[in-house]
Amino acid sequence: MSTPMVHRFLEPLLAGNRIACRQFIQNELARTGSSQKVYEDIIWPAMERIDQLYRRDEINIVTEHMATRINRSLADQLQPALQKNPENGKRILIMCAPGEAEELGAQMCSDLFEADGWDVYFLGGGVPNDEVVSLIGQLRPDILLVFGTMPHGVPEVRALIDLVRDIGSNPTMNIMISGGVFNRADGLWEEINADLFAATAREAIEVANAAEPKIPEIRIPGAPKKRRRRRRTPVLAAAEA
Repeated sequence: MSTPMVHRFLEPLLAGNRIACRQFIQNELARTGSSQKVYEDIIWPAMERIDQLYRRDEINIVTEHMATRINRSLADQLQPALQKNPENGKRILIMCAPGEAEELGAQMCSDLFEADGWDVYFLGGGVPNDEVVSLIGQLRPDILLVFGTMPHGVPEVRALIDLVRDIGSNPTMNIMISGGVFNRADGLWEEINADLFAATAREAIEVANAAEPKIPEIRIPGAPKKRRRRRRTPVLAAAEA
């Protein structure tokens, strides 16, 4: 949700004014005394607003690229100042959905989970599903978080979830979904058989901390595997609108 403070930040951000953006964030950091608060209440909603404006053709790709890169630079500068909680003994693997042109949302999730005490592995995007599954078997994370903003990546996310479930190399791992396309289509995360959903990074941490290990599916030897739907659902259609 955009606040008046976010709207004020968007003016120099969309104009590509790096100096004004840095000064704005420095002022907010001095005012709030919290890097987390600036991260979650300004940088994150500004990222979402940029994506929304671009999808609606209200800004062009030049403006979107400049604004996103300024936002990424500011997030990088804030990351070392994030207050660190003690290690909690939990591990999370974070990746982008296939075809994601921008990794900022997943990167910010990684930074905030690490600050919360999680052992974080940030994979980014562009990694084949079979290699993701292999890494899951090696790391055995408590949670796989897939961040996606674009509708065209949803079928591949579903394919990854199917592959993870079929191979079963880490059966107690929960799969969490986040990102713009899943925020826009209520229930889409359930359609693709994920276990958890979070609309924001702050919510992702809350959901992850409260999650119990997944109960593995019991399969009877020789029984056929459950067939999964692979059609274009009405929920996905809504996300593309």
